[in-house]
Amino acid sequence: MSVSKNSSQLLNTWKRFKKNTMAVAGGVVVIAVIVVAIFAPYIATHPYSSQNLTNRLAPPSSQHYFGTDGYGRDVFSRVVWGSRVSLQIGFGAAGMALVIGIILGSIAGFYGGWVDNLIMRFTDVIMSIPALFLALTIISLFGASLVNTMIVIGIIYWTRTCRIVRGEFLSLRNQEFAEAARTIGAGDFRIILRHLMPNAMAPIIVQGTLFMAQVILIESGLSFLGLGAQPPIPSWGNMLTEGYKFLAVAWWIATFPGLAIFVMVLFFNLLGDGLRDALDPKQKLA
Repeated sequence: MSVSKNSSQLLNTWKRFKKNTMAVAGGVVVIAVIVVAIFAPYIATHPYSSQNLTNRLAPPSSQHYFGTDGYGRDVFSRVVWGSRVSLQIGFGAAGMALVIGIILGSIAGFYGGWVDNLIMRFTDVIMSIPALFLALTIISLFGASLVNTMIVIGIIYWTRTCRIVRGEFLSLRNQEFAEAARTIGAGDFRIILRHLMPNAMAPIIVQGTLFMAQVILIESGLSFLGLGAQPPIPSWGNMLTEGYKFLAVAWWIATFPGLAIFVMVLFFNLLGDGLRDALDPKQKLA
C-alpha cells in the first residue's frame, strides 16, 4: 500500500512538473549541459590548454566556433571544459552545504530547547559575516584551488538549508506518525532518518537545485578575482577575467563564457521553481 501511495505521489508530481513548460525546458538544458561536461573530451575540438600565438584573437569561424583568446587557445573548447569545472564545484559545494545544513537543521528541529538555541545562534553568527569577505579570508589563508573553492563555498552557505530543515522538523516531530514511532520504541536516529527526513525532502530538493545556480555565480565571482580554479584549468569565471581585457578588440572571449553562466543560472532557477511548484502538495492538477 505504501509503495502504491508513493508511486501515485510521484506520478502526480511528474504531471504537475511537466505542465510547467519553462521548468521542463530548464531540466532539459541542465541535463544537456551535464552531458556536455561528462563528454567534454569528445565534444571539445581542441585541447583546452593548446596555445597558438600565431592565431591569437581570431574571430569565430568554422575552425574555432567561438574564436580564440589572447594565447591562441580555442574558446569553444575552453567553454566546454569549463562546464565540467563549474558543475564539479557546483555539485561538490552544494552537496557539502546540504549535508551540513541537513545534519544541523535536523538535530535543531528534532531536539529543540538548548540544542536548537545553540545551533541557531551559531547559524546567526555565520550569516552575520559577509559571505564574500569570509570566502576571501579562508581562501587567502589556505590557497586558491578547485578543491578549496568547493570546500569554502560548502562551509559558508549551509545556513539557509539548516533553517529550512529545522522548520520542517519542528512541524513534523509532533505529528501522529512520529508519535507512533516513539510509542513502538523507535530510537531518535531511526525516527529522524526513516520517518521525518522523507517528509522533509521536497524543500531540500528545491533548495539544492536553486543553490546550484547560486554556487555557479559564486564560483564565477571567485574565479574572476583569481581565487577559484587556477589557470590553465578553464572555468567560466577565469575565462571572464582573461576576456574582459580584450573586450574592445575581441568581444567573443568574454561573451561566450558569460552567456554560459547566464544560461546555467537561468535554467537552474527555472528548474528549481518548477520543482517547488510540483512538490507542493497544495498544488492541484487541472
